[in-house]
Amino acid sequence: MTADVLPALTAGARTAAHPADTPCAHHDSVLADRHDGTVVRHGDTVAKAHAPGTDPAELSPRLDLAAHPALTGILLAPLRPKPVDLHGRLVTFWPYGTPVDPQTPEAAPWEAAATLLARLHRTPAPDGLPPMRGPAKAARAIARLRTAGPHPATTPVLRAWAALPAWARAEAPMPPAGTLCHGDLHLGQLVRHPAPNGPWLLIDVDDIGVGVPTWDLARPAAWYACGLLPPDEWTRFLTAYQRAGGPAVPADGDPWPALDVAARALTVQTAALAIAKCVGEERPLDEVQRAVIDACDRMGAVPPELAPGSTA
Repeated sequence: MTADVLPALTAGARTAAHPADTPCAHHDSVLADRHDGTVVRHGDTVAKAHAPGTDPAELSPRLDLAAHPALTGILLAPLRPKPVDLHGRLVTFWPYGTPVDPQTPEAAPWEAAATLLARLHRTPAPDGLPPMRGPAKAARAIARLRTAGPHPATTPVLRAWAALPAWARAEAPMPPAGTLCHGDLHLGQLVRHPAPNGPWLLIDVDDIGVGVPTWDLARPAAWYACGLLPPDEWTRFLTAYQRAGGPAVPADGDPWPALDVAARALTVQTAALAIAKCVGEERPLDEVQRAVIDACDRMGAVPPELAPGSTA
């Protein structure tokens, strides 16, 4: 984040929260500061500077979607209908919601996340919504890995990436599912609003679009397959999604024929980012990161659904 944008973003959050001359005891806080976006909070208002190069023609319909009455109770609605320009960055404003507490994993809202996803997937996608950006994010992770520098774990990750069908690598259009998808589902994308104890809602519209709904289940599926998500938590998530009528997997029977490609893609994405980060910080991989990379190594045997030309 450039030095001139962060102070301006903070000032923008204050102005959105209340007039500039209003006495206020709230502190400013930086909720996130990453290459793909910076988020600051002032009182009950949150300002987000989206990634450099974000296309306003794609962000605007995503904001419209979050504000649409059909998504009430599913997506957190923005405070303003359009993004504003701040030092060349697109900025949006949102109400503050209480996030998932990472210190209490036993209280993770897996059922709420799954139910919200099912409701999102069942909502008809409006005309003009861009494609869901999940595969594009995976491709960017691979690009980041390739430019990070040499690392012994890179080879199995790139091999697993090459085995995926072209659509999962963002090298071809996604299969024509036409489903409204979140595109980057994880527990950090849920908040309670109104804070602190309101209902759970999905946040972050950057990757929302039309696409293959299995991508939204792929991260927890990948964690489960890698041994990082306990079986009972995966079962809670999957069962809640099925009971809510989610269309990504069958209502009963084996879900993995539907989930396999997307789960593999999210495993590769996670591994690529882990290696790139470790190379940049000049530190070894930790146990969790090694588990994900080991899973990529096990993807050497390509099942029939991943044969060239497959869209499974």
